[in-house]
Amino acid sequence: MTQTSPAPLHWKLVVDAGDPHAQADFWAAALHYEVEDNSALIERLLGMGAVPAELTVEFHGRPAWRDLVAVRHPGDPVDEESGTGLGRRLLFQRVPEAKTVKNRLHIDVHAARGQREDEVARLERLGASVLRRVREPGGEWVVMADPEGNEFCVH
Repeated sequence: MTQTSPAPLHWKLVVDAGDPHAQADFWAAALHYEVEDNSALIERLLGMGAVPAELTVEFHGRPAWRDLVAVRHPGDPVDEESGTGLGRRLLFQRVPEAKTVKNRLHIDVHAARGQREDEVARLERLGASVLRRVREPGGEWVVMADPEGNEFCVH
């Protein structure tokens, strides 16, 4: 009897945010991702009376969830009915409290060879800040913070 391995699980990284839409715009620009367009699903749910209008806002000229927005890799598949990415995604969800401690999980951004400093400068123009530059025998990278203070590294 041949035993098959279970299929890998689908996942997304969820990031708590004070302003999920601003975070989505930053990370979409930072990673060259796309902000997901859930407007068809939202309009359908609003039309059915399944969700109240108070749960939505206008974002980039279309209906969006007030407290949730995701960015996705532009080359990954998308569920056409919901606009939800089916691959690499970051979901930003509104929370009432501000960030207070160092991240226990973070994103590493890998710049093209020899382009780290150009990438750091581009990310600073988008609203990130440099926290420190690391030079160790195992490598070099720059620790940065996004506009809400979430740490990430540029290698």
